[in-house]
Amino acid sequence: MTETRGVFDILQDDLSEFAGCGPAFVTFGEVMVRDMAADNERLERTRRVWVSLAGSEFTLAVMLSRLGIPSAYITRVPDNPYGWMLRNTAREQGISTDHIVWAEKTESMGRFLYELGRTPRPGAVWYQRKFSAVSKLGAGMVDWEAALADARLFHTSGITLGLSTHSGYDRNHLLEAFQEAMDSKPANCLVGVDYNYRSTLWSKDQCEQVMSPLITEYVDILITTIEDMAKIYGLNCGRVSAEDIQKGDIGRLEDEDIQAFLRQLVDKLGLKVAAVTIRHPDSHEQHRWESAAMSEDGYFFRSPAVGTIVLTDRLGGGDTWNAGFYYGLLTEADSAAATQKGVLVGDAATRLKQTLMYDLPLVTKEEIQARMTADVTGGGKRTAR
Repeated sequence: MTETRGVFDILQDDLSEFAGCGPAFVTFGEVMVRDMAADNERLERTRRVWVSLAGSEFTLAVMLSRLGIPSAYITRVPDNPYGWMLRNTAREQGISTDHIVWAEKTESMGRFLYELGRTPRPGAVWYQRKFSAVSKLGAGMVDWEAALADARLFHTSGITLGLSTHSGYDRNHLLEAFQEAMDSKPANCLVGVDYNYRSTLWSKDQCEQVMSPLITEYVDILITTIEDMAKIYGLNCGRVSAEDIQKGDIGRLEDEDIQAFLRQLVDKLGLKVAAVTIRHPDSHEQHRWESAAMSEDGYFFRSPAVGTIVLTDRLGGGDTWNAGFYYGLLTEADSAAATQKGVLVGDAATRLKQTLMYDLPLVTKEEIQARMTADVTGGGKRTAR
């Protein structure tokens, strides 16, 4: 484990290189309408529903925009009030919507119904994503050359790439759109993917058939979990076998275990950077969080301590970490500094976000700086894992 080299001051970061240009961070995916009971009733009983927006890639765009990185979000939504709500929310957060694709007003947005859990009852989710407008976002719909003209980092997730398969189409429209984007991106634009396997969208075999060649051919940065890699590829995490990981028998993970896991990913998939997020759910309300990353040159950095969270809403937490991690990669030229900064900013951002209700990370840069400073100067000793 490399020692933390002081505290990064993100409030003093010079972001002038991003000024006057188009979006440096570009992402595409699905935003869903989220329904949650407003009166603490079960969903089958409530007649009052809070409506909000939720989407993996959209969460990243919101967080990076709030951190000062010019960002753009691309999707396909119906030309009706829910589509307009997404557009308006994106603009409110400073996100470019220039390349949103508008579908007929009669098409649907993805939707999910959510019941907030309380120990010992877990939260419950019912997805309605089949045939959503974005599941048909294909080649020829986005001017990728214009959308990616100034992009430094392009991101999507395994969730997005599974939507067409989930709908049972005879072709993967979103994969075709992704490949078209790859043909148009600038040479210096990195490609990042959050593996984010969802068994509700596709089988592990269907996922592997799409994701493995895509990652090895195009992806520079992969963010994942040890659970997904054990399930899809049968990868161990050092001394912990894939079988034990899938059973939930993980136990204590030493630095050497995570280093071995990340090295497998870098070598197996030809990555520039591999990162892993690790959630320890002690109860529905009390979680612990840590993360780690490794660059292709072997630099490894793990959270200095396992951070505690008193949850309000965990949804969007992993995506918020991704955004913080990307912020480090986008603002530091040195590989070691970028990896370390990304982990620290990501940890602070996600722990704050998960104390807020709903998916979007309405966290300020000042709050993240204060939390990151406290995380580092407040001890730095590893708590029991």
